[in-house]
Amino acid sequence: MSLVLSLYFLVISCFYTIRADDEPFLTDPPDYIKECQIADKHFINCSTQSIQQLFDKLNDGIPGLNSIKSFDPFYLNRIRITQGNSNAINLKVELANVKINGFGRTNVLESVVYPKDYSWKTTFMLPEMKLQGDYSLFGRILLIPLNGHGEVFLEAENMTVVMHSKTRLYEKGGFTFYNVTNIRVDFKIDGLKSYFSNLFNGNKQLEDSTNKFFNDNWRMLADALYTVITQTIEDILLDVLKKIFHYIPANFFVSDIPTSKQLYGTKATADTKRPK
Repeated sequence: MSLVLSLYFLVISCFYTIRADDEPFLTDPPDYIKECQIADKHFINCSTQSIQQLFDKLNDGIPGLNSIKSFDPFYLNRIRITQGNSNAINLKVELANVKINGFGRTNVLESVVYPKDYSWKTTFMLPEMKLQGDYSLFGRILLIPLNGHGEVFLEAENMTVVMHSKTRLYEKGGFTFYNVTNIRVDFKIDGLKSYFSNLFNGNKQLEDSTNKFFNDNWRMLADALYTVITQTIEDILLDVLKKIFHYIPANFFVSDIPTSKQLYGTKATADTKRPK
C-alpha cells in the first residue's frame, strides 16, 4: 500500500510541476539562430542573418514548439474589418476559413532592435502571397456598390513588409524572454490579382466585369483592401512570434540583452511568470 501511495504522490507531483505557466523552453542555443551582440557595430547584419535563419527553420518546424501547426500555409479562422477612410471607399469585410501561402519564402532584408526598449523593426519581402477563403462584403469602392458573399482569391506580387514589433522583457528559468505585445505592419506590392465569386448574387456578367475592373485597376483595389491585408499579416505574425519568443530565450538572439529589472528598474521582478 505504501508503494502505491508513493507512486500516486509522484504522479501528482509531476502533474503540478508541468503547468501552463511552466511551458517548456529551450535551454541551449539552437544551431538555426545566430547569436548577436547589440553593442557590436555589425549587429544589424548579424541580426538580419539570424532572423532569416529563424524564418527558414519555420518551414520545417521548430523542434519542441508544437503550438505552431503550420507556417506555410497558415490558417486563420476569421477576420472582420470596417473601413471608411475616404468618400471613395466604405467597406465592411468579413473573411472566414482563410488560407495564406507565401510566408515560407520570406526574405529578410533588415532586422533592427532598438536598445531603448528592445522593440524591433523588421523589413522582409514575400515574392508571392496568396490568400483564399470565404468572404462577405458590403459597401462600395469608388462608384461600385458591393454586396455579396462567396469565395475570394488574392495574389500579391513582390510584397515588401515593414513590421514594427513592441515587446516587454520578462524572466523565467534564468533566461530573459521577449513578450511580443503588438505588431504593426506597412506594405507595398508590385501587383495584385484578385477574384471574388458571387459578387452580385448570381449576376455572372456583372461579376465578371467587376473582377476585370479590379484586376485592371489593382492599385485602387490594394488601397481599398489595405486594412484587410495588413490585419491579416499582423494576426499571423503576432500569433507566430508570441509562440516563438515564449519558447526561445531572447538571450539566444541578443547575447548581451539586459534583464527586465535592468531595463525597467527595481519595480520589475527578477523572475516573472510568462505574461498572457
